[in-house]
Amino acid sequence: MARNILVDSLKQTPLEQQKLEIVERKGLGHPDYICDAIMDRISVKLSQEYLKRIGAIMHHNVDKSLLAAGEAETRFGGGIIKKPMLLVIGDRATFEVNGIKIPVKEIAIQTAKKWFKARLRVDPEKHVRFQVELKPGHPELMDIFTRKEGNFLGANDTSAAVGYAPMTRTEKTVFNTEQYVNAPEYKKRFPESGEDVKVMGFRKNNDLRLTISMAFVDKFVKSESDYFRKKAEILEDISRFAKEQADFDSVEVRLNTLDVKGRGINGVYLTVLGTSAESGDSGQVGRGNRVNGLISLNRPLCSEAAAGKNPVSHVGKIYNSLTHHIADRIYTQVPEIEEVYIWLLSQIGKSIDQPAIAAAQVVMKSNNSFNTVKKEIEEVVNSELENIDKFCNDLAQGKISIC
Repeated sequence: MARNILVDSLKQTPLEQQKLEIVERKGLGHPDYICDAIMDRISVKLSQEYLKRIGAIMHHNVDKSLLAAGEAETRFGGGIIKKPMLLVIGDRATFEVNGIKIPVKEIAIQTAKKWFKARLRVDPEKHVRFQVELKPGHPELMDIFTRKEGNFLGANDTSAAVGYAPMTRTEKTVFNTEQYVNAPEYKKRFPESGEDVKVMGFRKNNDLRLTISMAFVDKFVKSESDYFRKKAEILEDISRFAKEQADFDSVEVRLNTLDVKGRGINGVYLTVLGTSAESGDSGQVGRGNRVNGLISLNRPLCSEAAAGKNPVSHVGKIYNSLTHHIADRIYTQVPEIEEVYIWLLSQIGKSIDQPAIAAAQVVMKSNNSFNTVKKEIEEVVNSELENIDKFCNDLAQGKISIC
């Protein structure tokens, strides 16, 4: 069956050449990131359990979650948790198929606990309460999983997605900086640096400014003066790293700009566990990074929350990730292109390999002809849709990051 594929030339200035660019990344310990990462991990575990017990991935959308902040008392030298966080895990899942029961609630809680233990300084037995609000899905949406024609399920939503390539220098620097300060080796060098990090990048012409928020862990900070001394060391280290990432005219890094000397515990960003979710900030699925790990304000964005949605029929997850994948492949394979945007629109009930429209918009490099590459681009888009089952399998196995 022929696919509705549109390839078009886009007449615009590539983002890298525009005067203004703003990019954000919420890091490992940010409450929004925590929700996205845990819900998607639950989807992966449910998918594996369905395959093991049923032989196929069943209907589930674990994409509604709230991490309600607890209460903590920070102190120089080490504070205490007074009230645990609350993680609400919600939406829909399949609990039973042909008499075979799936322990959905147990899988959800155990997966969340394992994630906390592996990645943060949070003891899920003491610092987090869990509330599972997963219920069976609507019969018509669940029935999609029994209507399979050929190799693919029908889309369970009418939804649009957009992805792009390549990343700009600003996007790469913002992403790499958060990854750098949250790497295990960095925490060994600077144990006072918490995992709750947010990096905001602002490029004006060829000058880059990074404003970074980083939770400090109070047990590694003896006093106010010790805090500012260690903050200065970390700021110097991050500045060096950021300047090595790309060739900007200038790179300025600012860290924890709310801090004020002379105000003691009230003038510094201290936490007990390294995340503001212990008392300062709550989180939700869908408020964090897009599927490529960034919030790029100059780029078109999809409003869908991809984390936790099922990987075989929910286009809010599949198409969101696939658009970036296709864009990367086209940019790598077609050197005449300066920039590429991929759009996919589903129609509920229609096979996921047959979107209502698949569009590629490309910005050509100077002195290159769009007509010479149009066919090649169309072939890449068609090939990826034809093999979308392989992509869905990678999503189901957790091989593709979505936050």
